[in-house]
Amino acid sequence: MKYFETRFMEEANEFIAELDPKTIKKIFYNIDLAEQTNDPKLFKKLQNDIWELRTKFGGLQIRLLAFWDKSDNKETLVIATHGFIKKVDKVPANEIERAERLRENYFNNKYKK
Repeated sequence: MKYFETRFMEEANEFIAELDPKTIKKIFYNIDLAEQTNDPKLFKKLQNDIWELRTKFGGLQIRLLAFWDKSDNKETLVIATHGFIKKVDKVPANEIERAERLRENYFNNKYKK
């Protein structure tokens, strides 16, 4: 059973496309696992509506920031906004703000249709 389905915004896709194939494979493996287990080691709430998809691989801490979209009754979506390589313990505030901005744009565009 899947708890949620993950979709990627353009910036998340661009980030992933720049990584090497083994790292990409590990990210998708972890996302798939998170969708089925809802494991907080893989998918964790940061603040307000922003969550992080977490991958450790090859000595790197890879983060995709994301938010929930439960507006469609058919499925629960997690929308990955963008990604970055984490260099410090805390997720930088500017990355969270960027995710919040992308989330706002997403819902604004969704409800315009």
